[in-house]
Amino acid sequence: MFTSYDIPEVLDRREGPYGEVVLRRHGDLLQIIANGCFLMDTSDGRSERRLVDAALETLEEHPTHAPTPTDTPHLLIGGLGVGFSLAHAATNPRWGRITVVEREEAIIDWHQNDGPLSPLTAQALADPRTEILKTDLVAFVNETCATFDALCLDIDNGPDWTVTDGNDDLYAPTGLTSCARALKPGGVLAVWSAQPSPEFEGSLRNAGFKRVRTEELPVARGVPDVVHLAVRPG
Repeated sequence: MFTSYDIPEVLDRREGPYGEVVLRRHGDLLQIIANGCFLMDTSDGRSERRLVDAALETLEEHPTHAPTPTDTPHLLIGGLGVGFSLAHAATNPRWGRITVVEREEAIIDWHQNDGPLSPLTAQALADPRTEILKTDLVAFVNETCATFDALCLDIDNGPDWTVTDGNDDLYAPTGLTSCARALKPGGVLAVWSAQPSPEFEGSLRNAGFKRVRTEELPVARGVPDVVHLAVRPG
């Protein structure tokens, strides 16, 4: 028999240019559903935080030049989601600037003012280093003239499990070339995935990235989350 706790409560449902996006409450958790596909929730966040930390650690392992006290890297986060990556990045003074690209207006709204997700990111959004851009990440990396020290991607459930068909292009050779172009020499690409993808490791190497590796992060049940890491040659 179901109780009110077992039945998710829809807090907001919107139809946008990329399909339907839903925010619902299930017990103590807030969940984002995109086109009927579970995307993420507020249950943990360890792997999303690790995504940011692993990118910074990799960036600092082999710097392309001797760092100075004012040399603070610029982080690009692909996907705002429930805000774990942004909130964690903003706690680290090593990041000089933090730019977040999010294409869903609804998700941005849920984090602003008194939105349901605002308790998770209010401090990060008030940080002067933070900038939120409402645009599609695939288009952004194809068109931007800016370059970043690190690019953390968390817009899908992984390279093999995308939310919309158009996101497949990001993990294809042309998309990875665009990601590399958006990075400075020695810049780090970090990609979150709900499961390991040896094929994606090969794609990264074929696209010219170096020091490709996969870091597994155990979860309570099932296959581990992973962070794919790769470096644009200096």
